[in-house]
Amino acid sequence: MNILFLTHSFNSLAQRLFIELTRCGHDVSVEFDISDAVTEQAVELCCPDIIVAPFLKRAIPETVWRHVTCFVVHPGIVGDRGPSALDWAILREEREWGVTVLQANGEMDAGDIWATEMFPMRFASKSSLYRQEVTEAAVRAVLTAISRYLSGSYQAVPLDYTCHDVRGRLHVPIRQSDRAIDWQHDDMRTVLKKIYAADSYPGVLDRLYGASFYLFDACTETELQGPPGAIIARCHGALCRATTDGAVWIGHMKQKNDAEPAFKLPATVVLGEYVKNVPEIPSPLLRTRSPVCHLTNRDIWFEQKDRVGYLHFVFYNGAMSTQQCERLREAYQMACLSGVRVIVLMGGADFWSNGIHLNLIEQAESPADESWRNIQAMNDLVHAIITNTDQLILAALQGNAGAGGVFLALAADRIYARKSVILNPHYKSMGNLYGSEYWTYLLPKRVGERKARELTHNRLPIDALAAQDMGLIDGCFALDHVDFYKQIEQIAEDMARYENYDRLRISKRLQREQDEREKPLAQYRSAELRQMQLNFYGFDPSYHVARYHFVHKIPHAWTPLYLARHRQLLKTKSA
Repeated sequence: MNILFLTHSFNSLAQRLFIELTRCGHDVSVEFDISDAVTEQAVELCCPDIIVAPFLKRAIPETVWRHVTCFVVHPGIVGDRGPSALDWAILREEREWGVTVLQANGEMDAGDIWATEMFPMRFASKSSLYRQEVTEAAVRAVLTAISRYLSGSYQAVPLDYTCHDVRGRLHVPIRQSDRAIDWQHDDMRTVLKKIYAADSYPGVLDRLYGASFYLFDACTETELQGPPGAIIARCHGALCRATTDGAVWIGHMKQKNDAEPAFKLPATVVLGEYVKNVPEIPSPLLRTRSPVCHLTNRDIWFEQKDRVGYLHFVFYNGAMSTQQCERLREAYQMACLSGVRVIVLMGGADFWSNGIHLNLIEQAESPADESWRNIQAMNDLVHAIITNTDQLILAALQGNAGAGGVFLALAADRIYARKSVILNPHYKSMGNLYGSEYWTYLLPKRVGERKARELTHNRLPIDALAAQDMGLIDGCFALDHVDFYKQIEQIAEDMARYENYDRLRISKRLQREQDEREKPLAQYRSAELRQMQLNFYGFDPSYHVARYHFVHKIPHAWTPLYLARHRQLLKTKSA
């Protein structure tokens, strides 16, 4: 079929559905939901058989849904209606939730039902649930709905609240008063629940030091305690705040400022001088059970199991600041000295890495200078991995990766990913950024020069299966995190026990020496950084404009042509 995606943005769910439907043989084009007039024009140009709306913030205009079947992907169970569906589910501690594909009509979320999929609820943030359980359920539901539509015989089911199995409800938009934290009475789970339900948007509005801030990125603290509401510790950008029965770590905040736009930053950066005297708690790299160190707010840690070492790095939204890159390189160097035969780079459950930290760059006194420092730190990290010929390195992508994060993974000897992982191996959508991280060495080495040009210029996402087929990664398996981890452990242990381990390691060293003779790594880095210097300091401000728009979440003014294929034809005719 000819399918038009109508979406607020090309987010992780839209990307996953785009890939799945394209693999099924459908022609998929994308239009950002900017205005009714733009949507109507897109429908006229695309002439879609159906419209799929994976992520909308407005109703589809009647001029569209009356003439074209529109599938709305709603992150709620049958009967659930209204915005903030997942927020309410978290606050109410629903034990099971779902995704429903319904047909758009004149009443919000009340159209005929084409498919629904359920999943058990984890006690986790909204953003994590959305990227994992919601996305998997949405893929199954949309594929089912389209299969039923193509059959020509399926009758969509009208929403009927008199049915005994319809337990959804019409709810009002969630308000900050519904999320408000009472630090003098709320226990740790209640505080977490409220912040979870607002992460990654809009955050929980709270008061500190006489000002208003939105809170994000929370996790438990079971060892530290203090007066309820008091800030009792800080660690690598996060703040620990006491509850009635323990404490929580708050990783990111955003100041409520009506005078000028604000954006999410590490909590200690936002509060600055207010927390300079709060005790700094060390974060041990080794996973231990020491009673003197907090255990839950670590973004980097290393586990050793016999001859295999696992290096975890969990960065909010996958962004890696200059300091995080430097700390991760130090942790990696420590892992290299641990005596293990295999080092597994684990990343985090939601993200592997998305490269440089655009929010902290935007916050810097000189964004160009901080961009330069950040990319140099990323390069130093990648260089350390590439040049290690004493161990075998395995990259285990549990979560999505983009831009420099993809090329960080390519520095490893073997790369495996969960089947549901989405990769964006390109930089151009960030204001024609050229990119570094030795990608001009690592990418062609994996897929060849022609495919490397195609991946970096097309600006489209690929999934793990496509990455495996083209040789970008070595394998993909398991949708479930637990099963993926088990298989990674088995692969790593087999590599460490392999009878020809020494031969593999010597072969790796000889290949590195040959590559260095043919063209030194320093030449790749120098050439890439010359281009990056133009991006950061040159006359073309595209990177700085694109970064500003990204960080401040400025709505799209148009849909890029590489997504809006229906508009490519219009441009060709005009030319």
